[in-house]
Amino acid sequence: MARSMVELSNETGRQIGVLIDRSGKIDLVIVGDAKQIVIPALTGIRSSGGRLKGLRCIHTHLAGENLTDDDLIDLLFLRLDLMGIIKIGPDGLPEKLYGAHLVPAPVEGRDWAFLEPTVPGRQPFGFDELITALEEEFARLQPLRAVDKGKDRGILISVTTPSRFQSSESNQESMDELVELARSDDIIVLDTVIQKRKKKNRKFILGKGKLGEIMLSALRLNANLLIFNQELNPSQIRSITDHLELRVIDRTQLILDIFARRALSREGKLQIEMAQLKYMLPRLTMRDDALSRLTGGIGGRGPGETRLEIDRRRINDRLALLAKKLKQVSKERYQRRSRRRKREIPVISLVGYTNAGKSTLLNTLTHSKITAEDKLFATLDPTSRQLRFPKDIEVIVTDTVGFIRDLPDELLQAFKATLEELYEADMLVHVIDASNPRFHDQVEVVEKQLRELDLDKIPCLRVLNKIDLVAKDFAERQCREYRAVPLSALNAKTFGPFFDAAQKTIGRLEKSENFVSQISANYEE
Repeated sequence: MARSMVELSNETGRQIGVLIDRSGKIDLVIVGDAKQIVIPALTGIRSSGGRLKGLRCIHTHLAGENLTDDDLIDLLFLRLDLMGIIKIGPDGLPEKLYGAHLVPAPVEGRDWAFLEPTVPGRQPFGFDELITALEEEFARLQPLRAVDKGKDRGILISVTTPSRFQSSESNQESMDELVELARSDDIIVLDTVIQKRKKKNRKFILGKGKLGEIMLSALRLNANLLIFNQELNPSQIRSITDHLELRVIDRTQLILDIFARRALSREGKLQIEMAQLKYMLPRLTMRDDALSRLTGGIGGRGPGETRLEIDRRRINDRLALLAKKLKQVSKERYQRRSRRRKREIPVISLVGYTNAGKSTLLNTLTHSKITAEDKLFATLDPTSRQLRFPKDIEVIVTDTVGFIRDLPDELLQAFKATLEELYEADMLVHVIDASNPRFHDQVEVVEKQLRELDLDKIPCLRVLNKIDLVAKDFAERQCREYRAVPLSALNAKTFGPFFDAAQKTIGRLEKSENFVSQISANYEE
């Protein structure tokens, strides 16, 4: 075979390559130019054991050059069993066979190892022995699949440019939050990657070399999912997916998936579906199988609608229906709030960063059993409970969805009906997680979003939660700085200062007719 390939290369002046499967069968013959061959997409060929592709590539080099960077990149990106070249000798016959294969652990900083050059047909070992040993080593170094059965295994990636640099610490904080989001969605985080670039790659968002490193890391760790901290456009997702053959999502899709898992009420499910469709609509792309015209015929001669246009129209129709249903839900909520106002019962709404402890506080205050977990967005659906203060003041306490930095616009708009509960509040209670080392930034995020929602005019009481997890002098200092009251949401004995401050605030509130009508006008608008 080597003689035939060399003979054809000499006659045509082109590189000749073959893809060989593990049984020795020629799967594909490739004719390149004088300098390279181009391996086509191999999406129809399954990887053997989920690790390597099960194919090795052997091709000729006319000018006697060694394995090139392009050869090694193809080896890495395509997860080939082996990449080999046949150099052509001065006599026009095969000189030697040179090969390289991936390794489970880097060797001298490289992700591949080179084989000793050998005369074709005189290899000192069988290829089957080599590939079996490699597969066993890959399997030995990765965790057992049985432990993680049924869960996605992800690598988290963040790409920052000079315009987004705050500091290395800030970049790490953003990545830590992405890790928590992944954990909330029951994703096993295998690795995190942060790359700083002067300019984002328009096609892959990160560098091609770094993409190769991630590919090999996914191979070693048996990852099936890549999660980017930045929002990706459809072209970038398609380019990365084509290169790595892994599922790719961004931060917004991750948050949408968490919300879809957690939404329990009819309203919450409607809002999530609307958010997902709004996110999907601009990302619809024309598929190869959708190029035909579908809706011509008698009475409708002409090109008709493409599949893409039909999909868009159906999504827009569904969005219109969801908006109608949500409007009805909003009216029902408004009627309930109207009855509440007639009874003149003050309303306290809990706000704060996600996982600050709002649901736990509501549970302890009202002896409820609302879902409360140490996860981001553990609670999505608004919940209201009645509470009687020690001085016989009756109030309604409402728990709402938590805030997060860079909350996608799709979600903010979709959850507008939920957030409208806040417009009816007589007082906001801003719950702050004192045990979080980044709570200062979280306070800024929450207050910024309250200003954007025009909720900063409502009286707000800051509560420093989880004081049992921090030093006493630290809690006292932060309470003075933020004019907050301390408590532990798990311990009702610490609620004294909170009750006193809340009762004083409610006592000072004088709800004029103008104030009430202004709130109603904002709501109806």
